Amino acid sequence: MTTVIDHHTDTVVVGAAPLRPEDVVAVARHGARVELDAVALERIAASRILVEDLADDPEPHYGISTGFGALATTFIATPRRAQLQASLIRSHAAGTGAEVETEVVRALQLLRLQTLATGHTGVRPVVALTYAGMLNSGITPIVREYGSLGCSGDLAPLSHVALAAMGEGDVRTATGELTSAGDALAEAGLEPLVLREKEGLALINGTDGMLGMLLIALHDLSVLLETADIAAAMSIESQLGTDAVFAADLMALRPQVGQAASAANLRAYLGDSPIVASHKGPECTRVQDAYSLRCAPQVHGAARDTADYARSIAFRELSSAVDNPVITDDGRVESNGNFHGAPVAYVLDFLAIAVADVASISERRTDRALDPARSHGLPPFLAHEVGVDSGLMIAQYAAAGIVSELKRLAVPASVDSIPSSAMQEDHVSMGWAAARKLRRGIDGLARVLAIEVLTGARAIDLRAPLQPGPATGAVRDLVRTVVRGPGHDHFLSPDIEAVTDLVISGQVAAAAEGAVR
Repeated sequence: MTTVIDHHTDTVVVGAAPLRPEDVVAVARHGARVELDAVALERIAASRILVEDLADDPEPHYGISTGFGALATTFIATPRRAQLQASLIRSHAAGTGAEVETEVVRALQLLRLQTLATGHTGVRPVVALTYAGMLNSGITPIVREYGSLGCSGDLAPLSHVALAAMGEGDVRTATGELTSAGDALAEAGLEPLVLREKEGLALINGTDGMLGMLLIALHDLSVLLETADIAAAMSIESQLGTDAVFAADLMALRPQVGQAASAANLRAYLGDSPIVASHKGPECTRVQDAYSLRCAPQVHGAARDTADYARSIAFRELSSAVDNPVITDDGRVESNGNFHGAPVAYVLDFLAIAVADVASISERRTDRALDPARSHGLPPFLAHEVGVDSGLMIAQYAAAGIVSELKRLAVPASVDSIPSSAMQEDHVSMGWAAARKLRRGIDGLARVLAIEVLTGARAIDLRAPLQPGPATGAVRDLVRTVVRGPGHDHFLSPDIEAVTDLVISGQVAAAAEGAVR
């Protein structure tokens, strides 16, 4: 992967208060700079004094003068402790598979830096400053797809980052060039870290990878759920459905928050639509629409509520100091289990279920538009010349194939556990795996929604001379800037990709919202 970091002009201050989700996205995706709060640096220095005092204690202290995991009872003499920390990082940087995306690596770098800034990890200030310097220089360590079980933290992914801070391993530069960590640090004017007591452990005990992916997913999903509502509105309108079922008093009979928000969107997007108005009279014999049209706010709303719950867990995790052992406020060094990823893993899995279901109902609406038995007057597959042209037939195949995969990706990762470290770590969260499959799910949902928007735009055009409402019309017009209108068949894949870009960028949602403000 050769992602070029688009440096953002904003600066995110780390350590003054918990990071906000938008801070993480700004640094991870847009290259915003980071700055360590001065008080946070003082906290870090104060906790380091305590660690150094314990390092001189003849009594063993886990992570400071002992081995790790199943080797926690092995005392390590002072002359060997630098080797102990370096060996920990080298041995744990055991990821394999494809490179993880730059934005994910930057997110976990930033989140580990935030934990260091709490003063609960016992590292020296130079460690935190080095991580900040790497982020600001665009140095992105190579992290591999597989290696984390989501317990004791995202050990392997975080170890790859720590290894790069030591000047070892490979990294990507801000321009995407692959180079050695040592060369990249030198170019940035950063000295490779020589880790001391506790520091290796402090750099790898965290849920930062899975949390970073959760925060990015929630950011993207907020756009996609708005897009799902406008896509549904285009389908309802073009298939001569009714908006009466979305009335506020009907929604109030079932006071689900997300459902009400989605229904409000549908009312707004279908409001003032000449197409909808054309069949509202007593001559209309349709009693009620199919579930995929009528129940859109119930499904989309449930996804919204799930995302809100996931967001509450993410906020709590952003306020956490995840390390083991941890330096408490009153100066104790205590072992704990806060590195276990279960809280994050569960909501990652919940979101994968919601993503699959929103995509599923979207594909059903697309399929209805292409079937003359159910589309209420539209040509088969929205083809220009039926028989000669296939129209959007295979676009629906693509959506169906994606939905099928999303259903497989909805199988929860967090119910699995494989014991490790000679049964010391005998229950793990699999949160990293849950996050990885959610990322693929988010991409799939964007493409399924893009196919529905593409289909809805063509179906709306085929209702001429009737005109769409302001919101659906604005989206149709946006689509027409990248895709031509109805006509004979042409190369369809670029159309799907172009509309997918409009969906992912938020332009589809923005066009609809702008039309109803």
